[in-house]
Amino acid sequence: MKLKLITALAVLSLWFTNSRGLAAEAAGAQEELKDLITKVQDKLKEGKKTDADLADELKSFDELLAKHKGEKTDDVAQILYMKAMLYLQVLDNTDKALAAADQLKRDFPETKQGQNAGKMIESIKEQEAAKKIARSLVEGSKFPDFDEKDVTGKPLSIAKYQGKVVMIDFWATWCGPCVRELPNVIKTYEAHHAKGFEIIGISLDKDQEKLTNFTKDQKMTWQQFFDGKQWSNKLAVKYGVNSIPMTYLLDGEGKIIGKGLRGEELEAAVTKALAKK
Repeated sequence: MKLKLITALAVLSLWFTNSRGLAAEAAGAQEELKDLITKVQDKLKEGKKTDADLADELKSFDELLAKHKGEKTDDVAQILYMKAMLYLQVLDNTDKALAAADQLKRDFPETKQGQNAGKMIESIKEQEAAKKIARSLVEGSKFPDFDEKDVTGKPLSIAKYQGKVVMIDFWATWCGPCVRELPNVIKTYEAHHAKGFEIIGISLDKDQEKLTNFTKDQKMTWQQFFDGKQWSNKLAVKYGVNSIPMTYLLDGEGKIIGKGLRGEELEAAVTKALAKK
C-alpha cells in the first residue's frame, strides 16, 4: 500500500509492531522515540493535528536528532523517518516531508530507512501530483478523457457517451461504503438509463474473476475499467483518487456537474441534468 493510503495514526504506530525488537528493555534513541510517538498519538486522538498543536513534539524530533548526532544507525534514522511521516500524513506539508526524506537519504545512506528514502521521495512527489490533479477536478471544469479498454476488451472513453449524462464511479467489490451505496446506484441507473444516463465503473479490484462475477450477480451492466492494480489503478492515479467511493457526474459535454454524490443527492442531480438535455 502506498504511503498516502495509510492513516496518520496508523503510520505513527506502525513502527512499534514492525521495528526490530522494541521491547521493555529497549533503550537509547529507540526508547526515546517510542515515548515521543506516544505523545504525538495522544494529541492526534484529541483532534490536535496542526503545526501549533504539535510544536513541542516537532521540536523534540530535532532535539533527539541533535542528541544522537553522529550515530548512523537504523534507530536514529527512524527518528527522521517518523518526522517526515508526521509532516506528510498529519500536517500535510509536502515540502518539509521532502526535506526530511532528502536528509534521510543524504545523512543515513547505510541504514534501512536511508536506502528506502528514494522510494519515499518518489511516493511523496506522486502524492503531491495526485493532489494537484484532484484539486483541478471542480464543478464546471471538463473531466479529462481517457482511451482505454473495458474489462471485456471493448473501447472505453467519455467521448463515446457524448451527449449523455455520465457518472464516473471509482469503486471496488472490497469497499464496504461502495457496496452499501450500490443499491442506490443501480436504482438510479435503472430509472434513468433509457433517458440518457450512463455509468463508467473504474474498479480498484485485484481479482478480475471476482469483479466479473460480482457485477453479473448485481446486474451492473455498465462498462468497467480494470487493470488489477488496486490503488495503483491507472485511471485512479491519473485523476488523483485516494479514497473510494469517488464519483464524478458529467453533463453531455463532459463537464463536471457533481462530485461524490450519493443517495437522494445522486438521484436528484441525475434527474436535473437529464431535464436540461
